[in-house]
This record gives sequence, structure tokens and C-alpha cells, in this order.
Amino acid sequence: MMFQNIREDIRSVFDRDPAARNTFEVLTCYPGLHARVFHRMANTLWLANLKWLARFLSHIARWLTGIEIHPGATIGRRFFIDHGMGVVIGETAEIGDDVTLYHGVTLGGTSWQHGKRHPTLGNGVVVGAGAKILGPITIGDGAKIGSNAVVVKDVPAGATAAGIPARILVEEKKSAGGFNAYGIGNDQNDPFSKAIQGLLGHSVTVDQRIEFILQQLEKMGVRVDEERATADKFDPKHLNNIVD
Repeated sequence: MMFQNIREDIRSVFDRDPAARNTFEVLTCYPGLHARVFHRMANTLWLANLKWLARFLSHIARWLTGIEIHPGATIGRRFFIDHGMGVVIGETAEIGDDVTLYHGVTLGGTSWQHGKRHPTLGNGVVVGAGAKILGPITIGDGAKIGSNAVVVKDVPAGATAAGIPARILVEEKKSAGGFNAYGIGNDQNDPFSKAIQGLLGHSVTVDQRIEFILQQLEKMGVRVDEERATADKFDPKHLNNIVD
């Protein structure tokens, strides 16, 4: 049975990673596959109430692969971790079939209480690099989580969530590239960037109003050269360098 599962895992690597060239390479050079094999053994020991031995085996697996999977976690078939370094999966996490995680993903808890405290991922879920899914929430079948997203609420089946905190993207935004498996997501909801953009827009409006007032004063014969020189000393467009 274990060898059958390993063969199935190897096929899933070929299905989801175009860099995979042959079976020998996958068996020897894919830490995600190694972590999955170790977890099957550790989970068997955990269920047999050999808790320390299970934890020690998972500790060895983390040392060898850079992937930390608690032996108590429940993982379905054809589970694929791409690259893998920094992946953390908590004790009460539940993962369905055909799920893909990229490096740096955390399926973590938000409570020190016993019981269910880690997320549940449905079948076919894809989680981008660096994403954090926290708490006993549910990610529905076929959902996608963008890179670096922080998810603390349920995500419906088939939805795409991105940002900090993660929000469900509408269809138009999905088609524009809302899901990103690797780099920084398109919508990070950065409050600093939003504040600067708001200031830029406001300053442009103020400049337009000041210019209109100066023009009217000039028509009335008032000299405004000094006022123009003072206004030109500060160009709000320079703030773009901060945002960029």
C-alpha cells in the first residue's frame, strides 16, 4: 500500500512540476516527496500511540527536508509540496486530496487550547508561496490562496483569496492575475501605500485649486510671483519615490 501511494505521489509531481524529468530525479531530489513519505510513517506511529517516536521521526524529516509536518496532521492522496523549504503543518490540520503547497506556507493555529486549532483544506486547493492559513477555518474544494496571503476566515469552494488580511477576489480580478503562486500578490492591502496614494491625490487637487486662485488674483492685478515660487519648492510627485 505504501509503495502504491509513493507511485501515486510521483505521478502527481510530474503532473504539477514541468521541471521534473524522470522518476529517479523525483525520488532523490524532491524534498516534498521525502517529507510526505516520512509523514506517512510518523502518522502511523502517532496513531499507534507511539507519540515520542512519531515526533522524533518528524523531527528528523524536518532536518533533512526543511519541511515540518506534525505527525498528527491528516493528509490526503496526491499531496504535493513544491520546493518545500519553510512549510509548517500543524497537528490538527486536515488536508484533502490533490492539494498543492508552495514553499513557506504555514497551516498554523491561533489558540493554545487543545482540540481543533488548525485549518482544513478541501480537495484540489492550491496555496501560494509564503501564505499563512491560521486557525480552525475551512478552505473549500478548488480554492486558491495567493502568495503571502494571511487567511483567518473561511474561503468558499472555487474562490481565490489574496492580500493581508486575505479577501475573496471578484472574477474580474482573478482573470487579471489575482492568484500568484510565487511572488508578491497583486493586492497586499498595504495601508502605508494606500495612505501615500491618498495624499498624492489630495495634494494634486489642492495644487489645482491654488493655481486657479493665483490665476484669478493675477487677473485682478495682484503680483503673485513670490507665492508661485513658494508653491513650486514642494512637488508632491516626489512622493512617488516613497511608494515605489
